[in-house]
Amino acid sequence: MTEQYLQHSEVPLSQRYPLALVDLDGVAYKGHEPINHASDGLNAARQHGMRLVFVTNNASREPQDVAQQLTSLDIPAHSDDVMTAAQACARLLTQHVEPGAKVLVIGGAGLRTAVHEAGYTIVESADDNPIAVAQGFAPTLGWKDLAEAAYAVTAGALHVASNLDLSLPTARGFAPGNGSLVGAVKAATGVEPLSAGKPSPAMYHMAIERAGASTALVIGDRLDTDLAGARAGGLHGLHVLTGVSTIRDAINASPIERPHYLACDLRALTTTHPAVTQRNGWWVCGASAVRVVDSALEVWESDDSEGSPDGLDPARAACVAAWNYADTHPTTTQFDLPEALV
Repeated sequence: MTEQYLQHSEVPLSQRYPLALVDLDGVAYKGHEPINHASDGLNAARQHGMRLVFVTNNASREPQDVAQQLTSLDIPAHSDDVMTAAQACARLLTQHVEPGAKVLVIGGAGLRTAVHEAGYTIVESADDNPIAVAQGFAPTLGWKDLAEAAYAVTAGALHVASNLDLSLPTARGFAPGNGSLVGAVKAATGVEPLSAGKPSPAMYHMAIERAGASTALVIGDRLDTDLAGARAGGLHGLHVLTGVSTIRDAINASPIERPHYLACDLRALTTTHPAVTQRNGWWVCGASAVRVVDSALEVWESDDSEGSPDGLDPARAACVAAWNYADTHPTTTQFDLPEALV
């Protein structure tokens, strides 16, 4: 089956891939709260020999703080196991601005540390004539911070964002992410910023290089960042349904955002993943089959089977059926989904 569609694995993913690049918010935890089965799944994967590196678009926190939070949630981690968008942002700066230059940092401690360690002089105001603005998320940012960024960018400073996530999951729901705050500066200046975070695959490649690996499995909850980054970087991606993007989103995903595997949660790292095959006009996964008729998905399930252990075989078949139809009918936009799928 084409790499554009879901893949299958006859061995657990933790045995197929030596390294996993794990997103944080919506995958390993939600805000400061644990996610069901995250610690169980990740610790079991480690026991199978899989190495974990946590790759996050959050640029506000220091890697050691992230590692401490993971450890407190029964996911043991060290700072070297964490790759942040702040580190990627600092590296992106080095491609455009000479070390020693003045940089206005709009963000949290993690971004300030990364920019400082990259050799730049951090300033606090647009009046200091910075060469660049590095912007990342921090819950304490306000209008004055965004205004300083806008003043500097209008005066000619390079605008570099740690990421462009429009929202971020918290224990209370979804809140504005860095992309929303960057959007305010963009709207005020008319200048399109550079972005270091996902969906750029830069962080993934940095993490693979740091781990001394040749490839990795990307694990995320957002199709537009985590999984799009995997596709952009030529890596396989596992989409878990514990965060932002839903089954409906996956079925309607564009080619650049499609995952290679679909799972309810991180227990999927230590299980096999079934194949989706075509048979008599239907796409079949286990005891479930799906076809597209006039942009609507039809689902058939055998009465003689208990179904898949995770209940996702209908969704897997629907993803491949929808993607195949969309690829051969370019004007298709969104599919009508029966209740059995959502």
